[in-house]
Amino acid sequence: GGTIALHRPIGTAVRYAAYDEKTDSGVELPADRQIAMTEDTVFDLASVSKLFTSILAVQQIERGALELEEKVTAYLPDFGGGGKQDVTIRQLLTHTSGFRSWIPLYKEPTREGKLRLLWNETLASPAGTAYLYSDLNLISLQLVLEAVTGRPLDILLHEEITAPLGMDRTRYNPPASWKPRIAATEDSRRPWSGLDRGMVWGEVHDENAYSLGGVAGHAGVFSCAWDLAVLARTLLNGGAYGRARILSGASVDLMFTDFNTAFPGDEHGLGFELYQHWYMGAMATPRTAGHTGFTGTCLVLDPSTDSFLVLLGNSVHPVRTWRSGSAPRVAAADNLARAVPVRPARGRTAWFSGCESATTATLSLPPLTAPAGFGRLECDLWWDTEPAADAARLEASPDGGATWGPVPFTTVRPGEEPQARPAGSVSGWSGRVWHRAAADLSAWGPRPLLLRWRYTTDQRYVGRGVYVGGLRVLDPAGRPLFDGARPADASRIEAVGWVRSAD
Repeated sequence: GGTIALHRPIGTAVRYAAYDEKTDSGVELPADRQIAMTEDTVFDLASVSKLFTSILAVQQIERGALELEEKVTAYLPDFGGGGKQDVTIRQLLTHTSGFRSWIPLYKEPTREGKLRLLWNETLASPAGTAYLYSDLNLISLQLVLEAVTGRPLDILLHEEITAPLGMDRTRYNPPASWKPRIAATEDSRRPWSGLDRGMVWGEVHDENAYSLGGVAGHAGVFSCAWDLAVLARTLLNGGAYGRARILSGASVDLMFTDFNTAFPGDEHGLGFELYQHWYMGAMATPRTAGHTGFTGTCLVLDPSTDSFLVLLGNSVHPVRTWRSGSAPRVAAADNLARAVPVRPARGRTAWFSGCESATTATLSLPPLTAPAGFGRLECDLWWDTEPAADAARLEASPDGGATWGPVPFTTVRPGEEPQARPAGSVSGWSGRVWHRAAADLSAWGPRPLLLRWRYTTDQRYVGRGVYVGGLRVLDPAGRPLFDGARPADASRIEAVGWVRSAD
């Protein structure tokens, strides 16, 4: 909804004057010249800028000035050199054009020379046959937008997005008066940088964007946390914020819809990455959209919970080799995902597996005997895990826990047909709704039996976790052998890593 749960500055926006490569240390500014982070610190967004270019493109698609499946050469005739004549607008937006990741445009001193490099660039793979993330896609899209609108990209950004939404601290090429509020980036020098610029502060960090005058489709936008929160809220609202509307709901939906189904693991809406646990963490769902930026920035939108994460940093300060990677992004996303409650399907609490990586959590029922035989196990089940890597398994042991085997079961989502789980496990995305699970236990006969849910996670990423509630084991006549709603039975559950949770 409209609640900002946390808006907190941490650390220093400007700390170093330079980087000393001999000692791999930062040359600190005097304390009185260092600048602390504040809530309105402005950051170089790096590749998060691509989202703005993509929104501008979708606006033109909505207005009929741009066709999603049209070839780029329909708008830029010179683009077809090097065998690029079949590349479409959609392929630019989904990084399936075949472009390699980047080329050093900054080595060409003139704009004409840079364009000539782009026009003559050959594809690394035929258009539409592979996913390869490339800055060149969004630089090309910038040129398309400027051609069809007759306006430069920075003017488009202001007139079509930031001015209508009141995003007053978002723009290309911030003026000198903004500099005290801007986070510094890198001591840009060869060999780690392509250009010798010294400490970059108040100008775009990306070399190609800098060489294009600070205005580029792939990088160059500066913004603050609050403005990005406004943008996130706009998209989660279906394109509107207050009295302003920048997109229709149908157009926004294109950004949350996977166009890359042919390339599993590289899910992509129009401009927005989808379902990427490596930085979205437990917020990741098939429709969770976002992007990262090289400087340490990140935006994640989860329409399934109506929540968003804005994380802005200057992790390349004073040098890119000090970058922290995506661990802070994942940690923040995991915490936000955990803060969104999962209410029990029945009763006041359910068993929660937790959402820690590299763990095994077991939820074991007490030893059960059934002179007349076992009938079935039934429970409420909710899961959201890293697909394939993490799973919840129903297991049984007829020998007191010495060996365990899988118990096949079915799950039923409200209003849908039962789905068989022959391997006795679930993994991935369940729609963040409760399912009813049932397992036939008749094959186990009257012998004593142990039953458990086991949740395992790998060392990398996690989903929101697994919840189990309403556990019951019945005999063939439907009489309860175990009922978790009975205090005496519930007290005999052995939980390792699982906790009772109301949310």
